[in-house]
Amino acid sequence: MPELPEVETIIRTLRPRVSGKRIERVEVFLEKVIREPDPCCFRKQLEGRLVQRLRRWGKHVLIDLDAELVLVIHLRMTGQLLCVPQDTPVETHTHVIFYLDNGWELRFRDTRKFGTMHLLPAASLEARQPLALLGPDALDPSLTRDAFRKLIKGRKGQVKRLLLDQTFIAGIGNIYADEILWEARIHPERNVSTLTPREVGRLYQAMREILHRAIEYRGTSLRDYVNGNGERGSFQMLLMVHGKEDHLCPRCGTRIQRIKLGGRSTYYCPHCQK
Repeated sequence: MPELPEVETIIRTLRPRVSGKRIERVEVFLEKVIREPDPCCFRKQLEGRLVQRLRRWGKHVLIDLDAELVLVIHLRMTGQLLCVPQDTPVETHTHVIFYLDNGWELRFRDTRKFGTMHLLPAASLEARQPLALLGPDALDPSLTRDAFRKLIKGRKGQVKRLLLDQTFIAGIGNIYADEILWEARIHPERNVSTLTPREVGRLYQAMREILHRAIEYRGTSLRDYVNGNGERGSFQMLLMVHGKEDHLCPRCGTRIQRIKLGGRSTYYCPHCQK
């Protein structure tokens, strides 16, 4: 699933060709993608709208439009947003096409068909699904070290599960949770309530550093992820533990182990991470 760095990279690559452009018409080939409103109203409300801004909240793409509307897109497992010239052949699994007034098309592809779109009023955006229950974005400037300490205070349960909880902090998925915890030297099964103030500070610092570094390298392409230009990321070349079972820990030389945590494969160093 595209996580925060991948979604941020997609948005940055789409902005030059999408921001400031008008949507001339919309085609929907898989109606279940459109969650709100119904597909017919979705098309009608979008036609003629001006794209004012592209931004992100966690793993969600937010496209601000005139007429006080916001298009919210969640890519889920295999979703892709690609901006291509209008004469580009349409690939299989293309479910929605937005025709822009500059001769380009914004296309949504999704092999597994789990992705969703909501067209919502800007005034009630944060009170409506799918954003209503999200925690602060992991890279929100207002999420300072002190704010993070207050957010985590009183929490219980395994620390990796908490990082994956989008109602706690939005944007972190399985790949980056493993990398953040390795960087912070914290065991993924550690109970949050046992973390010292110093460890909480290390966790915050690791979260910000890993996510920023992953954005710098345009995200992690392990399977389906490509940016808005169809290009793969390269952060997979810098992964320290995720997917590295039996490899040697880059820090201490101990073999990386894999366990199942909440049904997900979790990778960590049994020596470095306590």
